[in-house]
Amino acid sequence: MSRLTILALRVVIAAVLGGSLFIQVVMVPLLAADLDELRPEYAHLRVPLLVIAVIAVATVEVCAVCVWRLLTMVRRGTVFSDAAFRFVDVIIGAIVVASLNTFALGILLAPGEAVPPGMVLLIGGAGVVVAGVALIVLVLRMLLSQAVARDTEARRLRAELSEVI
Repeated sequence: MSRLTILALRVVIAAVLGGSLFIQVVMVPLLAADLDELRPEYAHLRVPLLVIAVIAVATVEVCAVCVWRLLTMVRRGTVFSDAAFRFVDVIIGAIVVASLNTFALGILLAPGEAVPPGMVLLIGGAGVVVAGVALIVLVLRMLLSQAVARDTEARRLRAELSEVI
C-alpha cells in the first residue's frame, strides 16, 4: 500500500473521529434537549434513544481506531502477524454491536404510533446490512489468516534454504 493511500485513509479516519467527537459533544446533548419535548406517551423512549445514539458513535470510533492501528501495521510491514487479528476481531465485534444496536432501535420504535411501520422495516433492513458487513469483515479475517499462514511458511522455507546454501 502506498504512502499516499495510507495518508489519505488516515485523513478520512481523522475526519471520522473528529465528526464523532462533534456528535458526542454537540449533537447528543441537542438530541437530549429535543427528546425532552416528546409527548408524554413517548417520554419513556428518551433514555433508550440516547443510549442507542451513544453506542452507535462508540462503535464507529472503535472501528476507526482499529483501522488506524492496522494502517500503522501496514506501514511497518507487520500486518501479516498474529497481532493484526486482535484489531480485526475488535472491528468484527464492534460491527456486530452496531447491528444489534440497529435492531434494538427498530424494536424500541416498533410498538405504538411513534414511527410508521415502514420506517421500522427500513431500520430492520439496515440492521441486516450492518450484520452483512460484519460477515464480510469475517471473510477478510479468514483471508488474513491464510496470508499469515503462507507468510510463516515462506519464512520457514527461506530459513531452510539459507541453511542449505
